[in-house]
Amino acid sequence: MPVSLDDVRRQLAIANRILGNEGVIDAFGHASIRHPGNPNRYFLARSRSPLFVEPDDILEFDLDSEPVRPLTVQPYGERVIHGEIYKARPDVNSVVHHHSGSVLPFCMTGEPLVPLFHLGATMGETVPFWDQRDDFGDTNLLVIKPEEGASLARALGPHWTVLMRRHGATVAGTTLEEAVFRSINGCLNAEYQLRAMAIGTISPLNAVEARDASAFNLQQRPMARAWEYWTLRLGDRGTFPAARRAAAKKSKAAPRKRAKAVTKKRRR
Repeated sequence: MPVSLDDVRRQLAIANRILGNEGVIDAFGHASIRHPGNPNRYFLARSRSPLFVEPDDILEFDLDSEPVRPLTVQPYGERVIHGEIYKARPDVNSVVHHHSGSVLPFCMTGEPLVPLFHLGATMGETVPFWDQRDDFGDTNLLVIKPEEGASLARALGPHWTVLMRRHGATVAGTTLEEAVFRSINGCLNAEYQLRAMAIGTISPLNAVEARDASAFNLQQRPMARAWEYWTLRLGDRGTFPAARRAAAKKSKAAPRKRAKAVTKKRRR
């Protein structure tokens, strides 16, 4: 069954809000998804704090990161991160870029970020380090030009997470849910690594452990369980996209209306 683009936009809006609610991204950072029917296009929100993204905020771009339709709103300046990774990696269908405080110490020091626990393995066995100065000298550290995005994509290579010197991290996934799963658990791994290093010598997963743990946890069952948890946390805090809130309100109101109708009928 073809995927509805309305559903794609809604899921991307929810993914943005999950990442915001779980502390991966704040006012800055963004998530995208490749067009399910056209691999040469992708969807990304307009320039807005991710925790407030609505389905109507989702814009469509080609892989040169040019809007498919004329814009009346501002797009994200660093959208080339997404377009260039989609160009370089046909297997990638979602990209997340963030500046989480848990990964920034590794971006500032160059200390390797390594998988330390089973869920953390989903960030990838190897997390490469990209220094923008290597190709472009001193810059403002933003990834604005296509050639900067292409350089970052080369550094990512066949991996799933790349650290960006004094900037943040970029995470890829074969699905939107997978990119969110890798991002959240990668940030947890970074936080735990910082704590463990403060105690003593860390003991990372070996290559087999990292590979097998990642493969197991990226199955549909664990990811669906996590997605349910994260979306329920959104609902508890009232931060679902407006359309979703309206639908939920309508569904809750329906039983009350039926009850009132029955009461009126009995009175007659």
